[in-house]
Amino acid sequence: MARKERLGQIRNIGVIAHIDAGKTTTTERILFYTGATHRLGEVDEGSTTTDWMEQERERGITITSAAITVEWRDHQINIIDTPGHIDFTAEVERCLRVLDGVVMVLCGRGGVEPQSEIVWRQAERYRAPRMIFVNKMDRIGANFDRVLEQIRTLLGGNPLPVTFPIGAESRLDGIVDLLAMEAIRWKSDSLGAEYERGPIPESVAEEAAVRRQQLVETIAAEDEALLEQFIAEGDLPNEALRHGLRRGTLEQLFVPVFAGAALRNVGVQPLMNAIVDYLPAPHEVLPARGVHPETREVEERSADPQAPPCALVFKTYTSSAERERGRVNFLRLYSGTLREGEIVLNARLGEKERVARLYRARADKKTRLKEVLAGDICIATGLKLCRTGDTLTDLDHPLSLEPMAFPEPVVMAALEARSGGEDEKIQQALGHLSADDPTFLVSTDENTGQTILKGMGELHLQVLADRLVREFNLKVRLGKPQVTYRETISSSARAESKYERMTGGREQYGHVVIEVAPLPRGSGNRFRNELPAGRIPEAFLTAIEASVRDAAEAGIRYGYPITDIEVRLVGGSSHELHASELAFRNAAVTALREACRNAEPLLLEPIMRLEITCPEEFVGAVHQQLAARHGRVLGTDVRDDLQILRARAPLSQMFGYATDLRSATQGRGTYTMIFELYDAVPGGQPTF
Repeated sequence: MARKERLGQIRNIGVIAHIDAGKTTTTERILFYTGATHRLGEVDEGSTTTDWMEQERERGITITSAAITVEWRDHQINIIDTPGHIDFTAEVERCLRVLDGVVMVLCGRGGVEPQSEIVWRQAERYRAPRMIFVNKMDRIGANFDRVLEQIRTLLGGNPLPVTFPIGAESRLDGIVDLLAMEAIRWKSDSLGAEYERGPIPESVAEEAAVRRQQLVETIAAEDEALLEQFIAEGDLPNEALRHGLRRGTLEQLFVPVFAGAALRNVGVQPLMNAIVDYLPAPHEVLPARGVHPETREVEERSADPQAPPCALVFKTYTSSAERERGRVNFLRLYSGTLREGEIVLNARLGEKERVARLYRARADKKTRLKEVLAGDICIATGLKLCRTGDTLTDLDHPLSLEPMAFPEPVVMAALEARSGGEDEKIQQALGHLSADDPTFLVSTDENTGQTILKGMGELHLQVLADRLVREFNLKVRLGKPQVTYRETISSSARAESKYERMTGGREQYGHVVIEVAPLPRGSGNRFRNELPAGRIPEAFLTAIEASVRDAAEAGIRYGYPITDIEVRLVGGSSHELHASELAFRNAAVTALREACRNAEPLLLEPIMRLEITCPEEFVGAVHQQLAARHGRVLGTDVRDDLQILRARAPLSQMFGYATDLRSATQGRGTYTMIFELYDAVPGGQPTF
C-alpha cells in the first residue's frame, strides 16, 4: 500500500466524557465488534480491557488513559480511552494534545454535565473535530432532544443528528439511520454483533422525515455546490450527504450526533462507521508546529513518512513489571519514520537517546513493531531521560514541539512510613509516580521534615498512595488532605535592593529596583524588563528573572506560591568590576519580597464549582448543608423529578461532603465538583 494511502486509513481518536456517561462501556463494545477482544468487558464486573489497573476495576472508574488499536473497514483506529473524573484531568489534557478527532459520550439522562463542559473546552482548545454519542437512551428519564438542546446552550455546539432512537427508556427499540432512512435493530443473542436493517416504524416515520429534512438542509447550507443541487432537486443523494457531512465535521461547522445504549449493545456500529467516514486522517489536520532548538525559528512538520522524524512523548508510565527496564513512553509520530534501535535527539535536554523497542498499544499489552510511520501512535522503550511533553527529533533536523500545560494541584496531604527503614524506597517510588503524572508533586516540609504529596483531589492522592502499597510493596499512611493555598497582592508597590558585600574572597555588587502590580485572577505571573538597553548586562537580566520566578514559589507570608502578579524591573545599576550573578540574584529576591509585603498581600484558596442532584423534597436540607460549608447556590434546574443545584464553595470546606450529602438525602443525592478559580480567603487566614 502506498504510504499516502495508508495515512488516509489511520484515525487517531479519543473517547471523552463526564464520569459515568458510559465511555469505557462504549469503548469495550468497539473492541468486541472489531475483534480486538473475544468477550464483552463490563465495568461493574471489573473485566474491561482498557480499565486494566486493579484500582480501576475495583472502583469502576477510569484512572489512567489507555491506548488500543483496532481494525474496522480496512482502517486502523488508534483509540485512547480517557478518565471522566476531574481528579485525572491531566490524562485527558495530554491525550487530546496528540489526537486528531474526538468522540464525546453523553448520558441520555444526565446530558451535558460539569466535566462534559471541561473536556469539551479541552478538545476545542486543540481544535479537534468532534462527534457525540448520546448513550444510555435506555435509562429512565433519557431524552434525546433535551440533550441536543444542552449541546447548543451549554457547549455552544451545533448538533446534527445522524441517527436518533426509536423510543426511549425501557421502550428503546433500535435507532433510525437518517442517511439511509432505515431502522436498525440489534440481535440480543449475538450480544449486538448482528443487527437488521428494515423500514422505519410508523410511530416515528413523521419524526424521521422532519429530522432527515433538517439534516439535508444543514449540510447543504454549508456547501455552495450542494445548496444549488438541493434547491434544484429538493434532496441530495446519500454520497453527496456523506461528503458534505465529512467536510462540515472536519471544518467544525457542526457536530454529528449518534444515539444508542452501549450496555444494551445498541448503536455502536453506526458510531464506528462514522469514525471512519467523518473524523480526520493524520494528513487532514494542521501540521505540527515547533521551534528550532537553536535558532528559535518556527517550523512545521506535516504527516510525511519521508520527512525527518519528529515525535511528541504525551505520556510515560512505569509499571512494576517494567520498572527495571525504564519507563514506557507513549509517542505520537508527527513526521518521518521511526525504527527500532534508532538514535534520536531529546530536544528539551539536547541529549541523544536510543529507541530500544517499538510496540503497538493494546491497553496493558503490546505488539512489537519494527518501524512506525508518520501519523501513528505507538509505545517506545529504552528512553531513559524522557518525560511527558518531550520532543524526540532527528539529529540533523531538530525541532522542539510546544509542550503541554497542566493545571496546578489543589490538594495536599502528608505521607508517612508505617515502619522505619523504608524512607529511601518511598522516595524512589514517589519519583517514579511523579515522573509519570505531571499533576502529582512531591516536596518536603522544611519545618517538620514530612513528605508532602500534592494532587488534583482526595481521590487522586488516595489512588497514588494505594499504588505505593500494591505496586511497590510499601507500608505507608496518608494524612488528612489539606488545601493548597496561593498568595497574591491587591495593590502596587515598589522596592529597591542593593547587594554590596565581600563573598567568597571577592566583592560582589548587584542593584535592582522592582515594581509589582496585581493581575486578574488566573493570569499567572509575568516579568517585564523596562530598563534601557545596556543598563544591566544581558547575562544578569536572565539571572534576575530566574530569581524572581523562584522567589515567587516561596510566598509572602505563609510560604504558598505567589500568583497573578506582574513584576517590572524598572531600575538598577551594575559595576564594571564587581557585578556578579550571585549579587543580582540576591538583590532581586530581596526586592521582590519587600515589594510584595508592601502591596497588601492576600491569601487565596481554591473555589470549586458544584452540581448537586437530589429529589425536590431534600433541596432545603442541601441548601442548609452548603450554607454551613460557606457555599452559595447559583441556580437551580429541573430534570424530570430531580432538582439540579449549581453552586460554588471553598474546597477547604468540602472534605467529607459526599457522606453528609448521602445522609441528608437518604442516599439519593449525588454531586460533581470541579475546580473553578482561586479567590481571597475571608479573614486572610488558612484553614488547617
